[in-house]
Amino acid sequence: MRVGVVGLGAMGAGIAQLAVEAGLETVGREVELERAEAARGTIAHFLARKVEQGRLEQQARDDAVGRLGITTDLADLADCDVVIEAAFEDLDVKRELFRELEQVVRADAILATNTSALSVTEIASALERPERAVGMHFFNPAPLMPLVEIVRAERTADDVFETAFALGSTLGKTPIRCSDTPGFVVNRVLIPLLNDCVRVLDETGVTPEDLDAGMKHGAGWPMGPCALLDLVGADVHVHASEALYAKLREPRMAPPPRLVRMLAAGKLGRKTGEGFYRYD
Repeated sequence: MRVGVVGLGAMGAGIAQLAVEAGLETVGREVELERAEAARGTIAHFLARKVEQGRLEQQARDDAVGRLGITTDLADLADCDVVIEAAFEDLDVKRELFRELEQVVRADAILATNTSALSVTEIASALERPERAVGMHFFNPAPLMPLVEIVRAERTADDVFETAFALGSTLGKTPIRCSDTPGFVVNRVLIPLLNDCVRVLDETGVTPEDLDAGMKHGAGWPMGPCALLDLVGADVHVHASEALYAKLREPRMAPPPRLVRMLAAGKLGRKTGEGFYRYD
């Protein structure tokens, strides 16, 4: 199987890393060659660290990096069996990408979107053959998080859905099947829960440290909600919250004012060095 990945940001690069580690020939596409080369360098770096940790043989690392091609031209994805779109979380951007991809890939190629909050059905509606589209929602960071949600849109063909599910397993993930409902499974539960946690900070005066300790040691969470939000990024979470609220109009889905203020101030978490916590 030959896999294409469109968009080599943090998520796309992680998905491409999974593919080359799984032995799949992979083509990564970015708008600018410099960004594509930077992503390939990041992947090579992470695989080198696995060699240093004794989790990967040097030859296997070199072979994996050799399986990754990069391009700025969507036409170079023409021979891919599956193309996974991991572009900016904007409906118009993703729909336009799907339209362009349909013009260059084979008739039997599958088009998957990594969207976390948008409707796969709405993205797929840009296609002449929407039955070839499916959601493959990986979690950040993709190489480490074991889950991938396989999302059936309204017109996804059965064989497309099952092929995507099998690909999730091939990439070393635990795939789960779900329907194209707002937030799918995990975010439908997790986003309002994290929003509740942030509201507790302001309503009770508890500190981020104490809230995180409470949820880790009292509820068994592997990571506290504030630390998790800093990892995800306030920008990503607020965007997903707003998308869910727009669809469902449930008050718990709306981003809390504190997170909106953090976003406006550029306190996005680990990526900016400050969120609920400070990072060196």
